[in-house]
Amino acid sequence: MRDSLLIKAAFSEQTERPPVWMMRQAGRFMKEYWDIKNKYSFLEMCKTPEIAADVTMLPVDLLGIDGAILFSDILVTGEAMGGDLSFNAGVGPLFANPVRTQADIDALQTDVLDKLQYVGDAIKVIQQRLNGRIPLIGFAGAPFTVMSYLVEGGSSKDFKRTKLMLHNEPEMAHQLLSKIATVTADYLNMQIAAGVNAVQIFDSWAQALAWDDYKEFSHRYIAEIISKLNRKDIPVISFCKGSSVFAPLMAEAKPDVISIDWNVDLLDIKKRLPAGIAVQGNLDPHILYADKKVIKERIYRLFDRMKGENGFIFNLGHGIMPDIPFDNVKYAVEVIKEYRN
Repeated sequence: MRDSLLIKAAFSEQTERPPVWMMRQAGRFMKEYWDIKNKYSFLEMCKTPEIAADVTMLPVDLLGIDGAILFSDILVTGEAMGGDLSFNAGVGPLFANPVRTQADIDALQTDVLDKLQYVGDAIKVIQQRLNGRIPLIGFAGAPFTVMSYLVEGGSSKDFKRTKLMLHNEPEMAHQLLSKIATVTADYLNMQIAAGVNAVQIFDSWAQALAWDDYKEFSHRYIAEIISKLNRKDIPVISFCKGSSVFAPLMAEAKPDVISIDWNVDLLDIKKRLPAGIAVQGNLDPHILYADKKVIKERIYRLFDRMKGENGFIFNLGHGIMPDIPFDNVKYAVEVIKEYRN
């Protein structure tokens, strides 16, 4: 895998074209995903290695992307620690026992790898199916994002309870974040041992934080996790919503790649990062709703801007939306694979 386009680009080595994968690429915009989803609950899909492998392989077989990403969810760590997790149609993830008191935090477990073994089992099945074709990306949720779900009890528009804990009870917040960080580092190392070729840390809600709060309650724990990873030949990708603002700080955690949202010029931000840190991104996923000529024009505009730059992985600034036409996504991948630096 060390010679694959994705891994070379992640390590800022020269590639004949930018590699492509897309966040949420094995998702709800595919009919084939729904064929599986209509038979099983979301957690059943995550926890049954053969089904997780089936879903992981959909974009590999149907889109021809340059990297597969493990089918799972960022909240499996929160569940393993003691969260009562469910996924409800139209509502999203819910924790029936939110974490709001010192006793709640004390009750969370950190020695939980045995409860996440199904992920390691899925990785082994996926790698058998991939058979060395392309790299497999493992992932985990960043501590702040997982914390926000645990504290709020589910999705939130304003993160009010989470921010109240950060501001009124920072010691409790740090205890909770520290526990999640411990589990996350162990979990990612387990994925690496099981055979993933790269890992990505998702801080989906970082943009809710002010700069100082991001530094204290998110960045420091991501840095701690990255410092504990068994990284030999395994690139580490750091993603957050808000990376166009936080990227210089994210770089201090020493990831190999920073995944950038669509609110910034990608070349400009790459020039501001230390040498040797690759960038991933950053097409606005809404472009994939547009006419094909617009999709091609926008992809070429981004590629022409990044021409000659080592360390560039094509991705979206965030995940694919469920109602984006599959044909448009397939077309985008074809356009990218035809491009030459």
